[in-house]
Amino acid sequence: MRVLAFRHAEAEDLGSIRPILESRGVSVECVDLYAGAPLPDPAAAAGLIFMGGAMCANDDLDFLRQELDLIRSAALGGQPVLGVCLGAQLIAKAIGGRVLRNAVQEIGWLPVHVSEGGASDPIFRRLEPSTEVFHFHNDTFDLPPGATHLASSDACPNQAFRYGESIYGLQFHPEMTPGMMTEWTAVLDLPNYPIAPDTFLRLAGTCETLVDGWTRLL
Repeated sequence: MRVLAFRHAEAEDLGSIRPILESRGVSVECVDLYAGAPLPDPAAAAGLIFMGGAMCANDDLDFLRQELDLIRSAALGGQPVLGVCLGAQLIAKAIGGRVLRNAVQEIGWLPVHVSEGGASDPIFRRLEPSTEVFHFHNDTFDLPPGATHLASSDACPNQAFRYGESIYGLQFHPEMTPGMMTEWTAVLDLPNYPIAPDTFLRLAGTCETLVDGWTRLL
């Protein structure tokens, strides 16, 4: 079984998502349309993943228009899709939501809270009611028509949603690893956030819960 993962920057790889998928027999083929890579046949993939990036989902870029079309086709065909940060915004925009600037720039380790809809979702109900994750975004989105709201944070009401049975958008970053954090801190000139010793271990558990649940939909 194979999924296509659409990246938008060299530093924004799949992190801990990749080993979780591979441990469940799902191979990952990365597709860097932003760098001019060719597009494999999306219909031959079990699912599609869209990762983060510095651009806005509203930017007039050929590769983003192509990805929006892929998401719309997936939604019509019932193909599972997972979006992280920019990926979630692209999903929201593709299925009728509005992407806009968040009231504040949300960066750092902050909790997300599972909503009433999340508490009855087959994946999100397995999370703790509040769990600390990493955030790095300026933009947000309106909940798309027909979507189920799954989670919020104090600074951003729409942190996660489900559309249909198998399309999930996550505004936060569950995939962060210590290595990624070191790279992002250097490349993006981030401060050294104080974190508890078990922060990445707990985040890895959150990521495993989310990705394992989504993998079951493939």
